Amino acid sequence: MIQLDGATVLLQWATGGLLFLWVTTRRRQVGLGYGWLLRSVYGLMAIGALLIGLRFDSLLLRDLAAAGVAVAAGFALAQSILRRERGVARQRALAEARSARVAAQTGIDRRAVAKRGDGPEFDPRLDLVAPVIGMIGVIAAAVDAGGSTWLAVARFVTGTVFLGAVSDAMLLGHWYLVQPGLSREPISELVRWTGISWLPEVALLLVPTGMLSVWSGAIDDGWSGMLGWFWGACAVATIGLVVATVVALRERQYSAVMAATGLLYLAILTAFGTDLVARALLAA
Repeated sequence: MIQLDGATVLLQWATGGLLFLWVTTRRRQVGLGYGWLLRSVYGLMAIGALLIGLRFDSLLLRDLAAAGVAVAAGFALAQSILRRERGVARQRALAEARSARVAAQTGIDRRAVAKRGDGPEFDPRLDLVAPVIGMIGVIAAAVDAGGSTWLAVARFVTGTVFLGAVSDAMLLGHWYLVQPGLSREPISELVRWTGISWLPEVALLLVPTGMLSVWSGAIDDGWSGMLGWFWGACAVATIGLVVATVVALRERQYSAVMAATGLLYLAILTAFGTDLVARALLAA
């Protein structure tokens, strides 16, 4: 019905995280360090997926895709570091505008750091290469899972998007401590994507053979149905936390972003429960 193995989960997580890194970097608002952090973390996850796959349950196309994700993320990271002196266009423009406003109001002229070096800044389109490669491996793993091919592919792809969106939203929330003047648009976009992907994620896990079979007793979870209800609680809690995060981000105080980040911490736990508990129960 569905497979649960570490290599595929890590590849999905890395692919989804790098996909939503591009969603954020394409805005050219977030500082370069955020991209360095995420490319490093997800690149290491891709390497982990490759090593686990080779050691325990090798699948050629998935393992090649994991290697490709690691290489593509590393290349994008290197390019971003090499072009770091060019800065980020909208981040620089915002700093310059705020410096001008402070000067006009107080007479204190604090000029923003100007762009240094020649040539173009980092091209966010480089961040798309890794998730495209990774998605090929995710689809290959879904086809290998057996059962209904369309259902497996839909579940794996949706799970990739779902886990990537909620993970990046939480990580970006922390980045506001580093870049406090950052607009709330980037984190709000990731939270919306988490909510949007939640519906197909849950719906596809209910499609027969799915979690409805666990609730009906047709699939024994080994805990008298408790794990099935735990999955339902995770699913409901996740969307509840997403809604609460949206409400928190509407508040004008800066502390609202930190409150939203705390809620996203919890949302990661319930989101992974929604995905992984179902996959564990349906893997038999």
